[in-house]
Amino acid sequence: MADRMAAAVLKRLLVKKLVEARDEATARAAVRKVLLENLEAEERLDAEARKILLEHTQEIRETAVDYRRLLTLVKGKLARERGFIL
Repeated sequence: MADRMAAAVLKRLLVKKLVEARDEATARAAVRKVLLENLEAEERLDAEARKILLEHTQEIRETAVDYRRLLTLVKGKLARERGFIL
């Protein structure tokens, strides 16, 4: 998946002449690395948001708040605090 995403991103950047690449394989590998790092960071953020909500499980049950909505809000807050763009 990351390989195809990297190839597509690089292709668009090259077509729009936003970047130049002497070696497309190296450029694709660099884009893939950045994509994977970003996906891993988002997974860590998601895990931390779930952990925070788990610590407040009883309160969430008592108030009948939508868990998915809370997860989105907590994840968004953590992302803003860390300068991470979702």
